[in-house]
Amino acid sequence: METKKYKVVIVEDMKLELKGTEEIFRHEIPEAEIVGTAMTEAEFWELMKTTSPNMVLLDLGLGGSTTIGVEICKTVVRQHSDVRVLIFTGEITNEKLWVDALEAGAHGIILKTGELLTRVDVQAVMEGKQLVFNYPILQKIVERFKRSVLIENQRNRARIDYEIDEYDERFLRHLALGYTKDMIAALKGMPFGVKSLEKRQYDLINRLFAPNERNNVNATRLAVRALELHILDVDALEADEE
Repeated sequence: METKKYKVVIVEDMKLELKGTEEIFRHEIPEAEIVGTAMTEAEFWELMKTTSPNMVLLDLGLGGSTTIGVEICKTVVRQHSDVRVLIFTGEITNEKLWVDALEAGAHGIILKTGELLTRVDVQAVMEGKQLVFNYPILQKIVERFKRSVLIENQRNRARIDYEIDEYDERFLRHLALGYTKDMIAALKGMPFGVKSLEKRQYDLINRLFAPNERNNVNATRLAVRALELHILDVDALEADEE
């Protein structure tokens, strides 16, 4: 069965890279028709007045700015909901920029390293798939996923091993954030007064520290211990509603 044809606009500010990208489409993705190219934001929007692409292949770094591409993506997704936006970027270490692009509505990100742009990836985007990535970024995603699962598993095991309940976790988390027991007792939904929290602190010290380690353990040391044991996640220390 013949692959359906579609139209592509390429946004790339480096002439050599633009030429290379055009060659990839010409030789490896023949069903894609390049209907225009732009090297600046102004050129792109002028092009969009006269063309109706099915896909925009968008470099994030234009004219030395990494934010222009994100803004272009956001506007295209908002104003042209039927147009697919595939990011093709040399920003291979700027993970925050990748997140910004995904938040802006990008349908995929291909890093200019490793396998580069393939027919399979481009076709996947055109077929409506979301979150299309090439191997370098997929490898990072999988590594982060594995690490987050292992950390979550450690936290769950620690909470079971040390019999940490919901209120223990809330108490420890707010201690780690610098709250006093008076402030914690005033939290919405915290059904304990200061005296009860002092007792809970003493009980937690007995659970989290060996007998020979319990002398002179203050609230700060207790919170640090909860982080060391993975009872708390340092990346998820947020206060509850007060």
